[in-house]
Amino acid sequence: MSTLQSLGWMLMLLGAMLVLVGVALVITPKVPWLGRLPGDIVIERDGVRIYIPIVTCLLLSVLLSLALWVIQWWTRRGGP
Repeated sequence: MSTLQSLGWMLMLLGAMLVLVGVALVITPKVPWLGRLPGDIVIERDGVRIYIPIVTCLLLSVLLSLALWVIQWWTRRGGP
């Protein structure tokens, strides 16, 4: 594979990742419980509000790990 071909593949992958991030930014405001799960920490003081979404991060980590595991399993299996 030539250098230009690898650069092309890398740019396409970067573009796909940007599209996925954009879709996530559009969808997340429509999920009202995201960031407000039991176990997420909210500290409110005089004019200051701090969110520490521990449980939300754990949930997203588990979901992403599961998705990547399925993708890895699917590609090792030989695909469709």
